Amino acid sequence: MGELIRKIKVKSVLNKQKYVDDWFLSGYSINPYSGCSFNCVYCYTRGSKYGEHQVPGLAAKINAPEVLVKQLKNRARKKEYGFIAFGSATDPYLPVERDLKITRELLMIILRFHFPVHLLTRSPLVLRDLDILKKIGKKAIIPSELEGKTDTGVVISFSFSTTDEDLARIFEPGAPSPQERLETMKKCKEKGFRVGAICMPLLPFLSDSEERLDEMIGKAKEYGADFLMASGLTLFGEGPQDCKTRYYKVLAEYFPELVPKTRAIFGNSFAPSRKYQQELHERIVRLCQKHQIRNKIY
Repeated sequence: MGELIRKIKVKSVLNKQKYVDDWFLSGYSINPYSGCSFNCVYCYTRGSKYGEHQVPGLAAKINAPEVLVKQLKNRARKKEYGFIAFGSATDPYLPVERDLKITRELLMIILRFHFPVHLLTRSPLVLRDLDILKKIGKKAIIPSELEGKTDTGVVISFSFSTTDEDLARIFEPGAPSPQERLETMKKCKEKGFRVGAICMPLLPFLSDSEERLDEMIGKAKEYGADFLMASGLTLFGEGPQDCKTRYYKVLAEYFPELVPKTRAIFGNSFAPSRKYQQELHERIVRLCQKHQIRNKIY
């Protein structure tokens, strides 16, 4: 497989959210794997509360399918339908998925119980499962709070921090290239799926400028995106493997002039200043309007 991966057993694989996520439509989330071989420098799970229960390294939840059957059977019996988000913490289409097929098995179970799905990925491997996803889209029961808002039971989103190939190689060293993601998104769109670009996080002074965003949003539109959602970078933790430490280390190596500017907009917080975030939001909305693309799924 080319990757060192541990096989673990879990007691639960379906996570119920307190509220339906306004951005991603999801009421549930699933992560078939723990850890990630794409090794994105800015990954928010490293050092944040979202990574507290992750086992070290890369692990596959080998009993996830049998656990999901029990959990979904219970939810379906109570008619607690909701979109299930894949990829909230770890990409569901890591290279090991080609052999292990855990994500594919989980999708087959979801089809059986008629739940809708929102897949978030960087990988062209999602194309393998379009047959199952097409069936899910037709049979999924849309939750009552989303009736009239969505016309499909499947959304496929592709993650970007940049569409610049050189920047991506620095900050996303193990991930498929941005061009591969764009081309995969286009293929999914041509097969009739609702697709979008999730530009999270945008990198301060690297991919968040008017010019870079204009190019990114234009490319997303060109390759068939129905929507584009974007937000700024968050940096957590002080440990050697936490994203805050790793991000500043890489920034110092490749763009040392940006270290003081980046630290200035973060201050002592894990998030950039409100002023920065507001200006970024206004830029995104304006450019989405320019390219006639929605800045949310529906």
